[in-house]
Amino acid sequence: MRAFACPGCGQLVPFEAVTCLVCGTSLGFAPDTGEIVASAGRVPCANAVRAGCNWLLAPGEDPGGLCLSCRLTRTRPHDADLTAGSLTGEAFRAAEGAKRRLVFQFLELGLPVVPSGGKPGLAFDLLSSAEEPVVTGHADGVVTIDLAEGDDAHREQMRRELGEPYRTMLGHLRHESGHYFWTVLVEPDPQARTSFRALFGDERADYAEALRHHYEGGPPAEWVSRYVSAYATAHPWEDWAEAFAHYLHIRDTLQTAASFGILVTGPRLEPELMAAPHLEPDDRVEDILDDWLPLTYALNAVNRSMGRDDLYPFVLSPAVVAKLGFVHQLIVSRGTPPNPRGSVKGSRPLPVP
Repeated sequence: MRAFACPGCGQLVPFEAVTCLVCGTSLGFAPDTGEIVASAGRVPCANAVRAGCNWLLAPGEDPGGLCLSCRLTRTRPHDADLTAGSLTGEAFRAAEGAKRRLVFQFLELGLPVVPSGGKPGLAFDLLSSAEEPVVTGHADGVVTIDLAEGDDAHREQMRRELGEPYRTMLGHLRHESGHYFWTVLVEPDPQARTSFRALFGDERADYAEALRHHYEGGPPAEWVSRYVSAYATAHPWEDWAEAFAHYLHIRDTLQTAASFGILVTGPRLEPELMAAPHLEPDDRVEDILDDWLPLTYALNAVNRSMGRDDLYPFVLSPAVVAKLGFVHQLIVSRGTPPNPRGSVKGSRPLPVP
């Protein structure tokens, strides 16, 4: 996520800003420009109250309509269940907030989210399991999310039960969207499918049987040497979705660090290497990881100093790096290059402890 400033006074404002706390300017995010702008003269999204949306319509769009992000929500709870203070309402607003961050990153990376060229676009069903069971997943371009994942207590319980070191609403959205982008980036391209199978395995293996085997027997021993997470071992499709989501985690966090001028150096680096990070496209995933790994060491050290668990509890083996590189190259080769503001260069890797 890039850093944003108030167009009125230049004060830093968050991506979710609706008002500058310094000068009082009313603000909103304009997806047509990719910036936080003064909302005067722009039409707000019809979900401004219902979903806590601060996005604005592009000039010429239906004044009574929804913004780009909210239009992607196909199904949601009834208005009566979304009242202020209700658990479902709060969970829905949290899910929509995470989705806006997801859509922003797709726009930055040049990934398609709306129908084009006769191909279906991405859609979301945000459903509450308070009344009936909801299975988080993806099918035919539709991502289904159980809004209970927006509740911290429920999510932490599930994280512990499933032995997951990382579980967030944004993480769910990225993972399930990864299944959709497999159909966009890999499935239509015979060469990409061949490369995919060499790295991830044959996706034609029985999916239901693979999941049953995973939940009954758990991940194989030494899975860390080949996979980014235990769940990635379940099936090649899940391995791809986990790698895709992890790639988005890395790119978004690096963009945030660069935008705020966060530079990891360390006591053993030469002064001439301590240049402020600048942003430019990367050709190789290794270039991205050269910036990523030092940042994770620093973030983990900060968390440990506060008596907390590691913020980044993952190991990137050579096999996982190769999979991340595959995701990276597919995104780069989409024809719409990743936004140059989406990558960070200039920091230097520290020796691995």
